[in-house]
Amino acid sequence: MELEKGFLQKKIDPALDLFEEINYLKKKKNAVILAHYYQDADIQDIADYIGDSLGLAQEAQKTSSEIILFAGVHFMAETAKILNPNKKVLIPDLKAGCSLADSCPPDRFAAFKKDHPDHIVITYINCTAEIKALSDIICTSSNAVHIVESLAKDQKIIFAPDKNLGAYINKKTGRNMVLWDGSCMVHEIFSLEKLTKLKIQNPNAEIIAHPECESNILELADFIGSTTALLNYTKRSTSKEFIVLTETGILHQMQKSCPDKTFIPAPPNNNCACNDCPHMKLNTLEKIYIALKYEQPELIMDEKLLNEAKKPILKMLELSAKFGL
Repeated sequence: MELEKGFLQKKIDPALDLFEEINYLKKKKNAVILAHYYQDADIQDIADYIGDSLGLAQEAQKTSSEIILFAGVHFMAETAKILNPNKKVLIPDLKAGCSLADSCPPDRFAAFKKDHPDHIVITYINCTAEIKALSDIICTSSNAVHIVESLAKDQKIIFAPDKNLGAYINKKTGRNMVLWDGSCMVHEIFSLEKLTKLKIQNPNAEIIAHPECESNILELADFIGSTTALLNYTKRSTSKEFIVLTETGILHQMQKSCPDKTFIPAPPNNNCACNDCPHMKLNTLEKIYIALKYEQPELIMDEKLLNEAKKPILKMLELSAKFGL
C-alpha cells in the first residue's frame, strides 16, 4: 500500500479545534467513525459508535456512510472492509497491528489445519483476513461460548488464535478443542502477585477480567466477560469498587456510566501502573483528522481474499442474530 509522500508529516495548526474539524469533515464526506473501547478517551468521545469486536462488526455491516474511519487496529479495519467492499475504509495509523493476530502466521496455520482434517475451524476475530479465509466460523469473546455450544458435542474443533480464550471456552463448555498457541500481549502480562496485593489493599473491590487473561488470573475473578460484558456488569453490580483486568481504555466508559464507582486498572508484571495496548494507542485525534481530510491511509484488499474471509464472518453475524446477541 503506497501512501502519498509526507502525508503523515503534514503539520496541524495547534490552535485548530480538532473536535470541531473532525465533526465538520464527517458531515461533509458522509463518514462514520467506529472506535474500539481501547482507544483514548478523546477518540471515544468523537466516535459515532464505540464497542467491542462484535458490536463493531455489526455496526460496520449496517452503516450507510460512504467512508468508514476505523479507530482500532488493522484486523478491525479489515473486517469493516470485508463487510463493505464498495466503501472507503480508512485507518489512522497503518502500524496499529495486533500481537494476537501476529501470533498466527497464515502458512503455519494452514499446515496446522491440514494436520486436523476432521476438525472445523473457529477463529477469534482478532486475526488477519488470511486466517479468516481459512476458517469456518469467526467468533468474538461476546459470542464464542454460544457458537461453540451450538455445535454437536462430538464435533471436533480447532480454536485459534488465542489459547487463553480457547481454554476458558473449553472449561465453560466441557469441550476439548484443539488450541492454537497464540496470545494477546496486553492480557498475558497481568501480574498474579500484584493483583493479589491490590485485592488485599482494596478488599471490597470486585475483580473483573477479560477471558483472554491467563487461567491463574481468571481463577481470582468475580466476573469474566467480553469488554462489553464487563462494562454492563459494572452498571448492574451493587459493588462500588472494581479491579479491572483488560486494556485501560474501557475505564473511560465505565467511569462515564458509573461516576459514583471506583475503577482500578490491574497492574502488569512490569514497571507500568496500568496496561495499555501500544497498537491501539497509536491512533490519535491528529491522525484521525488527517485521515479524514486526505482520505488516507485507505485499506485496500485483494478481492478473492475479501470474499473468502467474508463467509465465516457472515456465519458469525447470522448466529449472533439467532442468539439475540
